[in-house]
Amino acid sequence: MAFEVDRSPTIISALIHGGVVSGLDVAWLRREVFADGQVSREAAEELFAVARSKATKSPEWTEFFVEMITDHVLWQARPTGVVAGDQAEWLVGQVDRAKTPEALAALVNVLSEAHRAPPWLIAAAKARVASGWPGVEKALAAAQAG
Repeated sequence: MAFEVDRSPTIISALIHGGVVSGLDVAWLRREVFADGQVSREAAEELFAVARSKATKSPEWTEFFVEMITDHVLWQARPTGVVAGDQAEWLVGQVDRAKTPEALAALVNVLSEAHRAPPWLIAAAKARVASGWPGVEKALAAAQAG
């Protein structure tokens, strides 16, 4: 007997209450919640809520989070590949609220894949890296070692 999966964004936030976001949770999100490939603004904000949380997150989480936020900002808006001013403001606001390595990774990934972005957004990303956010030095060291 098949059952209907609740695909509402609040199901994403439920991960926070569990205190752990496992690799199985990420696989389930990919398969059930984001199976159609669409990431709405509401769902993207819920993903940022999980990023802000103190939940322990598996390594799969960061890759998934960065991919979903990049899809939302760049590939589901028109024109594709362009970070519009309102999208850039929303993204920086979410990144600043989260202030986590995965949020910064999403910002950097959006910029790396964008065909065009406001110059101030690039400066904003550089400023956040230079400001010594928690976890950034460790992430940079790991990237340079790998």
